[in-house]
Amino acid sequence: MAQVIETIDVDVPVDTAYNQWTQFESFPRFLSFVESIEQIDDTHHHWTVKVGGVEREFDAVITEQHPDERVAWKSTDGTTNAGVVTFHKLSDTSSRVAVQIDWQPDGLVEKAGDALGFDERSVKKDLEHFKEYIEQSGLEDGAWRGDVPRS
Repeated sequence: MAQVIETIDVDVPVDTAYNQWTQFESFPRFLSFVESIEQIDDTHHHWTVKVGGVEREFDAVITEQHPDERVAWKSTDGTTNAGVVTFHKLSDTSSRVAVQIDWQPDGLVEKAGDALGFDERSVKKDLEHFKEYIEQSGLEDGAWRGDVPRS
């Protein structure tokens, strides 16, 4: 199992960063590997991603979610992955976003990418895109403030 852990500080309040992260269908605007996300209901999503030039689809379920604190998920079919994004208040106007993603590389290209650190660089760059996206507008596209207890 491969793992990436990255953080970024953003110049928006923690609730703004969290609210934007709950808008899964907006992910293709700042996450380069995400082609699309279809939100089925409050906790289920269908993802289409492109990794190493290979398109993959999978369904995911939110396994834990607490406003302004964390969003955790795991795939339920397709590409094996799980992760958590946590949100940390640094001040009234800034916050830290921490991402941990665990996945099972499939095939030679993905295994080589993992070994060469391409995944870490990709996640780091995408977090920089998130920072630019949320700081430019200063406002989230929407919000889901529901709570999903750990299953």
